[in-house]
Amino acid sequence: MKAALSISPQWLNPRDSVTLSCEVDKTSTGWRFSWYRTVSYRAGLPSLSDKSYSLQPLSDNGTTADSYTLLPAGPTPTGGYVCRAGRGDPVYDTLYSEPQFLWSGDLQPSVSLRISPNTTQHFTSKSLSLSCEEKGNSTGWRLMSYREKRVKSGCARWESITESTCTITTLNRWYSGVFWCESGSGEYSNAVNITVHGTSIVQHSLIFFKCMCDNMFNSVTE
Repeated sequence: MKAALSISPQWLNPRDSVTLSCEVDKTSTGWRFSWYRTVSYRAGLPSLSDKSYSLQPLSDNGTTADSYTLLPAGPTPTGGYVCRAGRGDPVYDTLYSEPQFLWSGDLQPSVSLRISPNTTQHFTSKSLSLSCEEKGNSTGWRLMSYREKRVKSGCARWESITESTCTITTLNRWYSGVFWCESGSGEYSNAVNITVHGTSIVQHSLIFFKCMCDNMFNSVTE
C-alpha cells in the first residue's frame, strides 16, 4: 500500500496558491503527514534506494492534516512533490507517495527555458532545440523533463548538446512531456509542456490536394 498524492492546480499561474493532498487507507487512523520537494540527490536527505533524487522537507514536523498549502511566496515551485504518511511514536508504519509534479509557466529572474521552433506542438521527424538561458550569475543549469512517467535529466545519446542548448535532431512521440531547467541549488525555470504528433495533418491534406490536382490535369489533357 502507498500514499496517494494529488496536486491542485497542477499548472500554476503567477500568485496562485496550490494544495497538496495525501490520501491513505481510510479504514486506519492515527496517521501523521509530512511533505517533501524532490531535489537532486544529496547525502543526508531521505532518498530513493537508487539515489535518483532526494526529498527536501517543506516543513519541520509532520501534522495530522492530510493537506498542505504552498503559498505564492518566493520562487514559483516548479518540480516534483512527495507526501509521507506515518503512524506510531516512534513511527512503525511509513508510506511514501509516488512523486507528482507541479508546473509553472511563469518566467523566473535567474533562468528561462527557450524552445525553437517556439511552439508547444511539434511533429515527428522534425528537430527541436531547448536552451537554458541565464539572466544572472546562476550556474550549473541542466535540462530536465518528465516523460513516460519518469524524470529525465539532460540530453540522451541520440541528442546533442552545445553549451546550454540541447538539440533533438529527430523527434519521436516519446519526447512528449514537460521540460524545464534546474540548478544544483534547487532553483527552477518556467516549464513548457511539449506534445509531439505523428505526420502533420496539414501535410497529408497537401499531398491529397496535389494528387487530386494531378488527376484532374491528366483527365483534361487526355
